[in-house]
Amino acid sequence: MTIITILLSVAFIAALLYPVIATEKGRRSMSLALRSLWLHKLRAILSVLGIIIGTGAVIALMAFGEGSMQDALDDIKRMGATNIIVRSVKPPDDSSSTRRTRVAIYGITRADYERIGTMEQSGNITRMVPLRAFSVEVRRLALMHGSRVVGTTPEYADVNQLELASGRFLLHEDGFRMQNVCVIGSAVANKLFPFNEPLGQTVRIGPNFYPVVGVLRERIPTGGTGGSQAAEDYNHDVYIPLETCRGRFGERVLLRQSGSFALEQVELHQITLTVSDIDKVRPTGDVVREILSRHPKADWTVTVPLDRLEEAERAKARYQALLVIIASISLFVGGIGIMNIMLATVTERTREIGIRRALGAKRMDITMQFLIEAVVQTTLGGLLGAIAGLTMVFALPWVVSLFGGALPAKVHVPSIFLALAFAVVIGVAFGLYPARRAALLDPIEALRHE
Repeated sequence: MTIITILLSVAFIAALLYPVIATEKGRRSMSLALRSLWLHKLRAILSVLGIIIGTGAVIALMAFGEGSMQDALDDIKRMGATNIIVRSVKPPDDSSSTRRTRVAIYGITRADYERIGTMEQSGNITRMVPLRAFSVEVRRLALMHGSRVVGTTPEYADVNQLELASGRFLLHEDGFRMQNVCVIGSAVANKLFPFNEPLGQTVRIGPNFYPVVGVLRERIPTGGTGGSQAAEDYNHDVYIPLETCRGRFGERVLLRQSGSFALEQVELHQITLTVSDIDKVRPTGDVVREILSRHPKADWTVTVPLDRLEEAERAKARYQALLVIIASISLFVGGIGIMNIMLATVTERTREIGIRRALGAKRMDITMQFLIEAVVQTTLGGLLGAIAGLTMVFALPWVVSLFGGALPAKVHVPSIFLALAFAVVIGVAFGLYPARRAALLDPIEALRHE
């Protein structure tokens, strides 16, 4: 991929310079420019260093920015553009109230679920996936793992795009019969079954035992955007049928918090709705908010991933524009360096210019010679900068991964050609003034110059 991109970049540069190298005079000027640069290699390298850094910065920043934004967009897309996520939210304690309750009762109720379900009959909603989730210790013999038990329905796997490493996911029959069966995440399987096959084995959740019927494939956590109570790390989840969860654990769950205990009663922690048409997502979200507005407290929230997706895409466009502006400043500074060197070169070669004019060279010939020198410098700098930028794009994520981190990167091909084209433009813009200054020198005064 990198080699192909570099070859395409060279072809792109050749196409931009074709009007110059297509004529005999242009090729002669190109040859003189390359010879002059070769005679002053160190000065030429230092003069194009700003162009190299600027071009590399444009390519690398755009690649890392594209990778990071795409990673965030993928997280949102996993939620589904036609999905609506309704979550229970614990309201803040009312410190002004003297009434204290031992049980915190809040969130979405099964009555809310049934009222929202009436929209399913109208055809606007095609799927509803409820879940109940809480932290619990999952045990097997002497081994223990702190997991999140998720009581849900079989459609949960489709909504969250879960892949099985072995076995099966939950079935509707498991819920109808209130079967004690579970599907475990990869981290749970590795901790409780380090040397055994989990399928068919039994784990203990609370006072009950659950045979393992499926094991999920390992998946990168989504950082809380995938649709759960907290960060969505599927690897540490244990899934059981929703009806089994209600029957075995009851309505109230005992939670440990900083050495103390608290009771909570939440009938449903989340409902994921799938809307039939993307145009109906926002109106359906408004209807859901109206249904839940009957709650006396703000103990719920409605998330529309479509809104977040469009907002993230707008932010991505703004972010890319900002990166281009920042990196282009480096190219602009590099252009100033090219102009400085070219002005110094004109002063050094004043006698050479006078000799060429005396031998019949026209002002246009002198202008073209120095202009081509500037363009050749910025073009070579652009190509070297493209190679340096692509090297950083592929090398830095690998280095970061060695230290256990992650640096998403995605080559933004348009930025490569944009940077190369801008480098050529910089050569023309900042080389034109020194070239015209050289062409306007008086031949007689130039021959007398020492």
